[in-house]
Amino acid sequence: MTASPTPMRLGFPVKVMSKPGLKSNDTRGWRKSPHLKCSLEHLDQIFDHLKKVRIDMYRMSSDLAPYATHPDMPQFHGMVAESDAELRATGKRARELGLRLSFHPSQYVLLNSPNPELTRKSIWDLVSQAEILDRMELGPEAVMVIHVGGVYDDPVASRARWVETWDNLLPEPVKRRMVLENDDIRFSAADVLWIHERTGVRCVFDYQHHWCLNPEGLGMADTLRKFVATWPEGERPKIHFSSPRTELREVTRAVKAKKGKTAPTPRADEVTKAPVKAGARKKTVLLPPIWTGHADFTNPFEFARFMRDAEGLEFDVMLEGKAKDISLLKLRPDLLRYAPDVAARFGIHPAEAASLEAEEALLEADHDPEADQDVDEAG
Repeated sequence: MTASPTPMRLGFPVKVMSKPGLKSNDTRGWRKSPHLKCSLEHLDQIFDHLKKVRIDMYRMSSDLAPYATHPDMPQFHGMVAESDAELRATGKRARELGLRLSFHPSQYVLLNSPNPELTRKSIWDLVSQAEILDRMELGPEAVMVIHVGGVYDDPVASRARWVETWDNLLPEPVKRRMVLENDDIRFSAADVLWIHERTGVRCVFDYQHHWCLNPEGLGMADTLRKFVATWPEGERPKIHFSSPRTELREVTRAVKAKKGKTAPTPRADEVTKAPVKAGARKKTVLLPPIWTGHADFTNPFEFARFMRDAEGLEFDVMLEGKAKDISLLKLRPDLLRYAPDVAARFGIHPAEAASLEAEEALLEADHDPEADQDVDEAG
């Protein structure tokens, strides 16, 4: 792949946490007639913030056009076309700012479902989001990231059904915008590469997912190279990176007493945050982490090791830490401190150290990553 003079980019998904009050889309209920035009006004304010903190990659909310594909609300179905002028203006501003934009449709968008109606509805969602990107007049690097889907008791048949949907049902704008990501519990990087060989779909490598699901034992660096190679010359690939959560999980459970007793009966294999008192109805149980969960922040040492293993490859990185943009704002000065060679690949240089350290003060802003769903199809 020919080297580009443009530094690689770091991005984050949907919710701006470093500046409370910024909305990612029009969240009003249907009775108040929400509209894509209102969402684009919110998006313009996010663009202002991204320019200020020098972030040039952003995943837009998949709910940018509220109810646009709701089957029972035809009054919203024309909002994308109605917003043509506003979408062109938003796209123009994104290009002027050098912003790389993308979508990640929700986990309910399934192209390999054995239910034809669910597949039809999923394609409708993808057509709508592809139309938004096209009306914004964005280049081919503005993509929609999806997963293979469900296994439906037969992963081989389900994987093949995805190919059949691509071949027979997907319109050209969707094929042109869509990219396929390996996931953490159903379809591995090997599955995604198998689909690419039969369809040509571009692939997005997810670092944490590859650790969680790699039954074929594929090497990290070699697999990354294969994913990057699925992108045509002149189009910069993108990948996803996140660190796993390592904290104890606190889970609230109901207290059950043995028949005839009022005192709770603790389980021998259960660790509680505090002793369970007699008469208590609830208890807080401490559990080990689940490695598919995303950490709030990106581990800079883990990221630096990965990037050094990826020496010679060029791609943009969507950071999927639960702290969203705050994770990115923390990682940049960390890279300067601990891995300046990696920082330089993202256009982060020692002359910026003072300003980046000042931005770390944004971490004092109120944010609650625990309130976010821990899925990478965020919003």
